[in-house]
Amino acid sequence: MDSWPVTVALPMVLALIMFGLGLALTMDDFTRVMRYPRAVLVALSCQLVALPALAFGLVVAVGLAPELAVGVMLLMASPGGATANLLSHLFRGDVALNVTLTAVNSVLAVVTLPLVTNLALGYFAPPGADGIGLQFGKVAQVFALVLIPVTAGMVARRLRPGFADRMDRPVRMISVGFLAVVTLAALAAERDSVLGYLAAVGLVVALLCMASLGVGYFVPKAFGVARTQAIACSMEVGIHNSTLAMTVAISVLGDIRMAVPAGVYGIVMLPIAYLAGTAISRRIRRDEAAEPVAATSAARE
Repeated sequence: MDSWPVTVALPMVLALIMFGLGLALTMDDFTRVMRYPRAVLVALSCQLVALPALAFGLVVAVGLAPELAVGVMLLMASPGGATANLLSHLFRGDVALNVTLTAVNSVLAVVTLPLVTNLALGYFAPPGADGIGLQFGKVAQVFALVLIPVTAGMVARRLRPGFADRMDRPVRMISVGFLAVVTLAALAAERDSVLGYLAAVGLVVALLCMASLGVGYFVPKAFGVARTQAIACSMEVGIHNSTLAMTVAISVLGDIRMAVPAGVYGIVMLPIAYLAGTAISRRIRRDEAAEPVAATSAARE
């Protein structure tokens, strides 16, 4: 656990990613909650209540190893990020709602992520994890990892909007590149303790990714949320900040085993989200094509 990729570089990459997120946020992104009260409330309920409950039920049902079970719960408690906004734009979702949900979730995560993680640590009690819970000092680390870079990015945008606009894309590209390099280096440095867990957690993570995307779309739809907003909710609820989960597991909790689910998720998430977005788009097109036919039939009657 003393290798530089997991103790130094990964927190730096996360800070860069969160700073890039802050560059894209303004205070309007928080106050916009009042424009989308139903969509925000339903999406947050899915994110903060339904997903942890679903993840808990699945890891208990399959009998996942305790350290991996904690890692899955940590991943499901992590908020979304810029990737969710990008995918929402790709599949014609309400990107403004995505940005608002990302902003609110990033703030709430300072409280909800330690809460879910501590409950998971207490229930699953992984061997060798005594006393590694997120007490006040470690919660402060989570705060520093999440909110300080985001706030710095928001301040930079307010003081130098031109700089923020110019740096938005380069920061995202650099973040993705650094993240790929650091993740591969971390896995290589800790391969003896990590590789044995990959097969065990892969199916669980893939199922949760698919389920969270489905919950994020169909639950808001059931509550009368508009289609574009339901797509935004699906991407926000279904896409999690795996870098944050990995960094908390490795740098704060000090256990790379708990970072394995987030690492696997980072690999499978994009193809699953793309397939889910494509399926949702096709469903919407079928529904839109059927609506004029139904209206014409009703008029004839």
